Amino acid sequence: MSMDGIIVIDKPAGCTSRAVVEAVKQDLRIKKAGHTGTLDPLATGVLPVCVGEATKLVQFLTLHDKEYRATLLLGVRTDTLDSEGEVLTRQEPRIDPGQVEAALLALKGRRRQTPPLYSAVKFRGRPLYDWTRRGISVEQTPREVEIYEIRLELIRLPEVTFTVACSKGTYIRSLCAEVGEALGCGGCLSGLRRTKSGPFGLDRALAIGALPVDLSREALAAHMVPLSDLLPEAAAVDVDASQAERLRNGWQPDVTLFSRNDIPFLAAGDVIKITNYGRNLVAVARMLLPSEEFATGEEGRQVAKILRVFPDRDI
Repeated sequence: MSMDGIIVIDKPAGCTSRAVVEAVKQDLRIKKAGHTGTLDPLATGVLPVCVGEATKLVQFLTLHDKEYRATLLLGVRTDTLDSEGEVLTRQEPRIDPGQVEAALLALKGRRRQTPPLYSAVKFRGRPLYDWTRRGISVEQTPREVEIYEIRLELIRLPEVTFTVACSKGTYIRSLCAEVGEALGCGGCLSGLRRTKSGPFGLDRALAIGALPVDLSREALAAHMVPLSDLLPEAAAVDVDASQAERLRNGWQPDVTLFSRNDIPFLAAGDVIKITNYGRNLVAVARMLLPSEEFATGEEGRQVAKILRVFPDRDI
């Protein structure tokens, strides 16, 4: 049985994302696995775990947009921006629902956001939380993120529940702190559940309960999303066995690769996946030319660059 693909885990509260990955590795008795985006110990929900050859796709899968259901605790400021940190200030929030909704809606759109000091973002090879715990101040460059949708769900002061759809790299803790400051009382994150990561939602997630957990190899395999089903947003190009073998041996795609395919418009820079007639994932490549240029181009001209190659074995 091939152990290459993604297992979507419904991460329980109180454990790290790394601990979930290690549990999957142990139960599957494999060496290679990794997740596609950290969830803090406080958080629960969708955590895609790449297994085996799927670890080659982590760099693409981390680019996915995310969706969350979050609970904001108003009137409390902490050093970690969540309820598990040291309380810095505490006051009673004297606000009305209209003010809360306005503050949330003001977050919508593109914005610059600085990663929290207690986060897994790396600086010189170490996560920020490591530098912060050692008392070393590290200056971080703000990153551009985008809030696509944000919706107020429930107000039961001092807690406010809302849902948010956002781009990769968005820290919901920071959004909560920002809303608290806008309302003048401070705020922090007190609960977080990731409901979607790219194409993976809670409906595809395997609930594992609290760690440690002993999951059977069969149960994990039953929830495996095969390599050929990953990167659904990428255009797929089918090749025969001889072309697949050439790609695995270092051939860079030219116009002949696309001769048997009805190719939609592709722009230079687009990522495509190459499959053996839809069954096995052969490679992932990045287009060097837009499709209108190579459709009538000379034979032998390279049109894409191979980024990752996958071995020939059953899924």
